[in-house]
Amino acid sequence: MIDNQRALFDIPADVTYLDCAANSPFLNTVRQAGVGGLDRKYHPWEIDRAVFVREGEAVRGLFAGLIGATASDIAITPSTAYGIATAAQNLTISAGQSILVLADQFPSNVFAWRELATASGARMVTVPWPVDHDWTAAVLAHMTAETAIVALPPCHWTDGSALDLVTIGRRCRELGAAFVVDATQAAGAVPLDVAAIQPDFLACSAYKWLLCPYTLGFLYAAPHRQGGRPLESHNLNHKSAGPGAGSAYAADYADGARRYDMSERFNFINIPMAIAAMEQVTKWGVGNIHQTLSALIDYTELKAAAIGWKVPEKSMRIGHYVGLSAPKPLPADVAARLQGENIFMAVRGAGLRLSPYLYNSKADIDRAMAVLARL
Repeated sequence: MIDNQRALFDIPADVTYLDCAANSPFLNTVRQAGVGGLDRKYHPWEIDRAVFVREGEAVRGLFAGLIGATASDIAITPSTAYGIATAAQNLTISAGQSILVLADQFPSNVFAWRELATASGARMVTVPWPVDHDWTAAVLAHMTAETAIVALPPCHWTDGSALDLVTIGRRCRELGAAFVVDATQAAGAVPLDVAAIQPDFLACSAYKWLLCPYTLGFLYAAPHRQGGRPLESHNLNHKSAGPGAGSAYAADYADGARRYDMSERFNFINIPMAIAAMEQVTKWGVGNIHQTLSALIDYTELKAAAIGWKVPEKSMRIGHYVGLSAPKPLPADVAARLQGENIFMAVRGAGLRLSPYLYNSKADIDRAMAVLARL
């Protein structure tokens, strides 16, 4: 378990922020790194190009370490959608085959698949909400010989109900289906091991549980998927090229997943911030983070039950955040009412999503539940 880390953030004492699944606040050290990055652009003649090349490789390695990959398996992207689009461009599907997603899955892991299905004559298969929150069983029941691509998250973004990616990945391999994971709501907060999951691609935005700035993400490409076609062609994703290479038109793409890197990947501001963020996440340890947050969610379950609210049972939730179902319809202005009390949670569907982080305590949960009891 990790002690409360609120002192490492700039969160006023009267603010109860329980919405990390939407957008994490910066660590103080991350903000400082961002200011330093701004200063580099302020005086560009002082920029050492070799330094930001090293920083780019450092951030690649930090993310790789969090999911059991190597740096060569990782591409630097601006978003989950970019990574998913890259995956969709490099997977094949035929007419009559299917792409499987969840009901109400986050759009970044849906739109590209709809376009691919339309272009190829394939069909989308949407797994409906399971009454018992057992997404794993529901997904397995919808996988058939026609399933060519399975595109899933580790948990449903609205309520944290979990999927067993190892079991689903095994079934994908039995069927010869490609497996694509959107790990945005898990990376940095839940132990992930690509050797166990064996996805073809795993995409992630970094501004949530990785504590990084916006417009930064990562894409894991399995070794057998590292020879594909990137969305962009630029000097930085080709061999023997780098900043200042100018018109050196190298014919071959860079080795490994680097070929899928976005252009302008060596952002003077975002990359130093991401390094500071993921160094701290690594120092804490993802397993320790998950254990600590899961204890807060277990406490939330008890307090919510006392006021008549429900959550998915423990065996069906991912652990670090949870959806709350009210005993009666929520008022239309529920978000405004909560914000009026300086409590920040997300309205998701007919319920609320409570997503704490290491800056939260049981007192924050008590405060939130006291307000919910009055709704």
